[in-house]
Amino acid sequence: MSMGVLPSDPVPEIETQWQPDPEITSIPESAITDAKKDDITSTTESDPIQDDQDLLQRQYELSQLDRTSQSNWVKIKKLTVCGVAFLNDAYDMFAINIVAMILGFVYYNDAQGDAKNTVPKKWDTLIKIAVQIGCLLGQLVMGRLGDKIGRTTVYAASLMIAIITTVASAFSSSMVRGFNVFVVLFIWRVLLGFGIGGDYPLTASIVSEYSGVHSRGKMMAAVFAFQGFGNVLAPIVSIIVTACFMQSIGRDVLYLDYVWRIIVGVGCVPGVATLYWRLTMTESERFQSLNNNGGNNDDTRLSTPSSEHEKLLVSSSPQNNTENDDASSVAVQESAEIESQPHSAHLSSDSGQQETRQAKTFGQYFGEWKHLKVLLGTSIAWLSLDIAFYGINLNSSIVIGAIGFAGNLLTDQPGHFIIYNCLGNIIINLLGSVPGYWITVFLIERMGRKKIQLMGFLVLAILYLILGFGYHQILDKSAGAFIFLFALAQLFQNFGPNVTTFVIPGEVFPTRFRSTAHGISAASGKLGAIIAQGGFLQLTDMGGKNAWIDHLLQVFALFMLVGAGATFWIPETKGKTLEEICDPNEEYVD
Repeated sequence: MSMGVLPSDPVPEIETQWQPDPEITSIPESAITDAKKDDITSTTESDPIQDDQDLLQRQYELSQLDRTSQSNWVKIKKLTVCGVAFLNDAYDMFAINIVAMILGFVYYNDAQGDAKNTVPKKWDTLIKIAVQIGCLLGQLVMGRLGDKIGRTTVYAASLMIAIITTVASAFSSSMVRGFNVFVVLFIWRVLLGFGIGGDYPLTASIVSEYSGVHSRGKMMAAVFAFQGFGNVLAPIVSIIVTACFMQSIGRDVLYLDYVWRIIVGVGCVPGVATLYWRLTMTESERFQSLNNNGGNNDDTRLSTPSSEHEKLLVSSSPQNNTENDDASSVAVQESAEIESQPHSAHLSSDSGQQETRQAKTFGQYFGEWKHLKVLLGTSIAWLSLDIAFYGINLNSSIVIGAIGFAGNLLTDQPGHFIIYNCLGNIIINLLGSVPGYWITVFLIERMGRKKIQLMGFLVLAILYLILGFGYHQILDKSAGAFIFLFALAQLFQNFGPNVTTFVIPGEVFPTRFRSTAHGISAASGKLGAIIAQGGFLQLTDMGGKNAWIDHLLQVFALFMLVGAGATFWIPETKGKTLEEICDPNEEYVD
């Protein structure tokens, strides 16, 4: 539909539900005067926008968002809510490794030989891959719904799905013949993954659209870094719960049935704690502007004003005031660009110069190679990274053994065996994984996303080649050297593509498609995780115990080079507004 106004019609009042922030001062008269002087030659006395002080006042006030309460408590609250989401997701995803170990003691305590206290590989793979399958589906579906319905609405729904399915997973049990506890747990964890999957595109879109230009990368990286805390929290909770049941486990190993269910159930606590904040979270100014203008519908026709009016709207904000610092100047321009979109549909010039443009559909937009190559770049990079990210963790048991925390599955008391392995997992994460996240947080706005991602892929390729071709020699001669190289690989996974593959898709796509495109990129990553856990896991023991790991590391090095190549299709986003990264004019049919 057309939202234009005929030249002969009276100019309607600009309707808005926005309420002024009492903490923001009034616009200086000098800012209004300067804005009018700049455009006095291109407008006439009858031009309504020249005399519309209310519009200029609103433009100035919006430009101060990054320097008022939005930059403080509101942003801290959103950062906390989104960060806890990733802590919760990481806990749910990685706690299954510990749970699988406990299930071996519960259900296979009476098995003979090497099968004793060990879950068969088919069931072990099934319950570990379940969340990845659900995540892939959730990222695609929830990502699309985030663009069509709204980020915050779908964001709250994904959390409620995760809470319900987490509790249900904790009560999994054998039901009928052929439907044992592992099948039931698989079903619930697929649904859990569906809820978790929505967090990726929605969190990235929300944080990206709320953040200022010079803090956007840092904010998105910090949110994702909470995943590291979730990785550490899972073994900590497991140690505490196991210690509480230690005496009972010593008398009867089946008390571990309570332990694994409590560990799984605790995964819903962070979600419940932040549910209210998710339910009351508001949409970003960008998405509200787009939604008010009907821009999230594929068949939308949008009316756009003459270029002179757009220039006046942007120049009306005091972004050129020498008293403002560089950061706030960019924020002013970004806010002006956002607000010019919805109001432009209601304004017309004296000459009636106004055009109606057809918004491109998703297929039309990404049907152009210059846009498609960016989507392919983010997707291929994430897929390549996750194949190695989940595959390299196959070596964690070797590292745990090398640092003396493996224990003996057949002879150790079950409670002690579980606690020692959990301590080993904590040490591994603290050696390289957690520091890598936060190094990226502090350097991403200085180095840039593309440089960190490219550097990470290349360093990982070198490390995997060293580990792959020298695997047996390094292990035989120096366990310490192997641990060092393994920790270094984990460091550059997170001070590298593991963080940037999340951040970049939240910036390089237009608001209309941001959540959908991020979901496609993230789903590609989960496809890589499924390939690693469902495919490569089956090859590790080909020819003997861990006999094929060296070859897998060589394959991972190849994927790192593929990821590095895909990075060249991705633009650098450091220091640019979202509108500078994605030209809004590219969203319309010529």
